Amino acid sequence: MTDRISFHLNHTDGKARTGIIHTPRGDIRTPAFMPVGTAATVKAMMPESVAATGADILLGNTYHLMLRPTAERIDRLGGLHRFMNWDKPILTDSGGFQVMSLSDLRKLTEDGVTFKSHIDGSKHHLSPERSMEIQKLLGSDIVMCFDECPALPADYRRLEESMQLSMRWAARSKDAFGDRPGHALFGIQQGGLEEDLRGESAKALKEIGFDGYAVGGLAVGEGQEAMFSCLDFAPDQLPVDKPRYLMGVGKPDDIVGAVKRGIDMMDCVLPSRSGRTGQAFTRRGVVNIKNARHADDPRPLDEDCTCPACRQYSRAYLHHVFRAQEMISGMLLTWHNLHYFQEIMQGMRDAIAAGQFAVWETEFHENRAQGDVEPL
Repeated sequence: MTDRISFHLNHTDGKARTGIIHTPRGDIRTPAFMPVGTAATVKAMMPESVAATGADILLGNTYHLMLRPTAERIDRLGGLHRFMNWDKPILTDSGGFQVMSLSDLRKLTEDGVTFKSHIDGSKHHLSPERSMEIQKLLGSDIVMCFDECPALPADYRRLEESMQLSMRWAARSKDAFGDRPGHALFGIQQGGLEEDLRGESAKALKEIGFDGYAVGGLAVGEGQEAMFSCLDFAPDQLPVDKPRYLMGVGKPDDIVGAVKRGIDMMDCVLPSRSGRTGQAFTRRGVVNIKNARHADDPRPLDEDCTCPACRQYSRAYLHHVFRAQEMISGMLLTWHNLHYFQEIMQGMRDAIAAGQFAVWETEFHENRAQGDVEPL
């Protein structure tokens, strides 16, 4: 155990990397997928069930937790780990993205953002200093600096101004974070799809100095091709010896493509959100359990999967409980999806360590291209 957070890069295969982020609360194997626990819970899952899928770290949401139940209340109750019964590492986002995307009547200034809560309309102010204070009260292991994330597409001048503001906020975040052994602060690269703006952002972040670096401002409507084009250069602009985190990504093929381009960490609500709406991710693509073709099918979702939904229940049962609007449907499908995403991460870690990532990637895409099994 260590009282500092550090990153050890074990193997590379092309741009793909595998390593370990050492933290006082446990090691994070990279590439790592972080399930999203927006409001101190991964929806439809018990914390021990999330851990059983192979997750080493969760993501918590500063914006939602500051509004309800409030960071101050969580602090009084012993911090976010105790509050939600999760003893492994937690990364919290800064709240900036949600302020921009969810809040009405927001006002952006050099100091920060004033906004009205989407819950009750109450007025709040979020700045780099307040974001650092909230994340400290939560007790998160990895803290994200406060930034602005404009939606794409956006014109060059808007992207440049936003990036420069985010870099000024990054410096203020670093000052407000201070020296906190056992906790890490990540900077966030911005600049849209523009290589020169991304480079300017990376230079500013490296001058400030962070424990890790995120590629922000992607997966906001630009499409996979544009995202991958940006990832062809953006991770290379960041330090080699620090973790690289792609925020808010994504679908299985997004994740594989990101790791191929040098990304170490990702998060997305997709596995849990899709599970609650009847979609299951499998080796052969997406299965929509709502379809009538599954009503008499005794087979599992994925014959090679070892999650409880696949080992103990049939497609027919999963179809039935979803149609009957039983809570167990979302629980089982979410468990399966999170299990599958962690299997992808373990598969990539093993392949990179063996120097076989290209072989693994080809097999991954070939399996998905087959499509689901034929109806009985």
